[in-house]
Amino acid sequence: EVMCGSGRCGTFFAFEQDGIKPDIVTIAKGLGGGYQPISAMLARGVIHDSIVAEQGSFSHGHTYVGHATACAAALAVADVIVSNDLLPQVVQSGKSLRSELQSCFSAHPYVGDIRGRGLFVGIEIVDNRSSKSPADASLGNRISAAAMQRGLMVYPGGGTADGTNGAHILLAPPFIYERAHLDELVSKLKLAVGDALGEH
Repeated sequence: EVMCGSGRCGTFFAFEQDGIKPDIVTIAKGLGGGYQPISAMLARGVIHDSIVAEQGSFSHGHTYVGHATACAAALAVADVIVSNDLLPQVVQSGKSLRSELQSCFSAHPYVGDIRGRGLFVGIEIVDNRSSKSPADASLGNRISAAAMQRGLMVYPGGGTADGTNGAHILLAPPFIYERAHLDELVSKLKLAVGDALGEH
């Protein structure tokens, strides 16, 4: 839940959509809304109780554990998400984003797949759409650099297919983005992919 949690996928925890109840969950990134670095580990009572029974206490920590400013930021972010009822907007905006990306890239020879939940969307980059043969792992970074030149931040990844080969980019726009932002995102991404692949 480090990247996909805190509402990013349309529910506060992405695992809620899969009908599972994990024993341990890690959360971060969205927890502080980009305003303050914070992370947390959540555990079911049975896990906590087992550790306490074995060791006498649940003793863990790091230098900045329980940092007051970070905790206040996380509470404020959660309050904004809840009080503004942002999760239904994340679901709807995500559907629109994936629809526009499909319209733009569904026949692109180097896009193998577009998938995601809410406002957490991945685009798999391939060498050949028909065979889905993986692209060079550096292509995600090249698309990211080209997107940045156009004022769009995307999150690149390599080694998608097998740890060495394959590339992808992730999109995670703000929960409050609007239709004009969607059009701008897709337009800039199309140009950036073309720049990185030398299609212009």
